[in-house]
Amino acid sequence: MTILVTGATANIGRMVVDELLALGATDVRALTVDPARAALPPQVEVVTGFFDQPDAVAAALDGVDKLYLAPHRSTVADTCRAAAKAGVRHIVDLAGFKGLHWQVIEDAVEATGIPYTHLEPGEFMSNTTNWAPQIRAGDEIRDAWGDAAGAPIAQEDIAAVAARVLLSGEHEGQSYELTGPETISRRQQLAAIGDALGRDLVYVELTGEAARAHYRELMGEFGDWYLDGLAQQAAHPQPAQQTVATLLNRPAMTYSEWARRHADLFR
Repeated sequence: MTILVTGATANIGRMVVDELLALGATDVRALTVDPARAALPPQVEVVTGFFDQPDAVAAALDGVDKLYLAPHRSTVADTCRAAAKAGVRHIVDLAGFKGLHWQVIEDAVEATGIPYTHLEPGEFMSNTTNWAPQIRAGDEIRDAWGDAAGAPIAQEDIAAVAARVLLSGEHEGQSYELTGPETISRRQQLAAIGDALGRDLVYVELTGEAARAHYRELMGEFGDWYLDGLAQQAAHPQPAQQTVATLLNRPAMTYSEWARRHADLFR
């Protein structure tokens, strides 16, 4: 059984490759735009290219049974059609909560008629690396909605779920909402980073136009959307789901553990 992992240069896709190998997969192929940066293990077949390169996508899909589909909205319909033409038998896609801007991923996958499993993670724990420049510069971190509480997930757990679903025949037609194991506020996340660094970090609340200007600078056109989402989480904290623990038969990573593992990102 040949498994293709797209988006294998870094982050989740690269982690999926390692998880598959750790679980005993022997025929793993990776589509990566930068093989040197990806530094894939020698037993992985490497195809160089990106989603907007039809010949590379076709070559990567040739003979593939199962596909991990990294999210790339502008090309997803073409990639899915290519997967159907290649005879792929199962697509495990990374999208997001239903109805948001990642919905186009799930729609394109389902349009192929190929059996699918949708992975729908919420916010990544790694998003708090946006604080890294401020943390390196001092002990005050200026941001909005410190009491907004979500259930962020570690990318490592998303990759672990993806690998197990790819190697199983029991998850076709399922949509899995993936969160971390706890609901935690942004102030609490910052405190966890401080604990990992051995420092006392202070959350300085931005409000009004100062908050909007901060997020527009940080995220461009998505800044207002993200800020509005924080306001919703302040009013209605996101509940944690236990889906990751159920699928992996182990606890999902807590934010404090993630901060300890990745403390160097903030030093």
